[in-house]
Amino acid sequence: MTDWLGRVAHVLLPNVLKRPDDLWDATVETLYMTAVSALIAGVLGIVLGTVLVVTDRRGIGPHPRLYWVLDKLVNLFRSIPFVILIALVGPLTRIMTGTTIGTTAALVPLVIGTVPFYARQIQNAVLEVDPGVVEAAQAMGSSPMEVIFRVYLREARPGIIRVSALTIISLIGLTTMAGIVGGGGLGDLAISRGYNRFQNDVTVVCTLIILVLVYVSQAIADLLVKRVTH
Repeated sequence: MTDWLGRVAHVLLPNVLKRPDDLWDATVETLYMTAVSALIAGVLGIVLGTVLVVTDRRGIGPHPRLYWVLDKLVNLFRSIPFVILIALVGPLTRIMTGTTIGTTAALVPLVIGTVPFYARQIQNAVLEVDPGVVEAAQAMGSSPMEVIFRVYLREARPGIIRVSALTIISLIGLTTMAGIVGGGGLGDLAISRGYNRFQNDVTVVCTLIILVLVYVSQAIADLLVKRVTH
């Protein structure tokens, strides 16, 4: 049985089996880009999204001018296609990392491209919190920071988890586009070896791994949502 499976694997995945280390390295690079970008963009996105809620005219600290500026910046950066964004922030990437190629360099456009999207999702999740709960907390003498942490972020946990999963899945897709311009990872491997060299088995395996990452991310999010809603 083992020999038979081995022969089938060599027929279906000849190029993958020739250099399996490339596939492993590409997977690690994708996980690295996703994890680090998600961590940095997650912190910045939560802060920005919360500030948008607080400074809104219906928020606990209305500041129309600040809200207008932040709102327009979020809309602006969300509207820029990611491939173009990579080129636009190239000089900044070079200043921060010393290069525009590689997984570490890819973190800069990944974070810049993810923060506005995630911040808007956080804003929408927090806005779903019952205004009556916020008013009750204020009536009990809670400070603005207490309202933010004990009401906004606490009550919005299920929504925040859902939008976080959506953002991570989107981020995984962005890492593949970063690979097109030398960012490394599964996207780079799928294009440089799978597409350019007509090694279709490499492209298929890279795609399957990406699908597994997406499925695992969503499954973890679903479990966390169930835990915080019970």
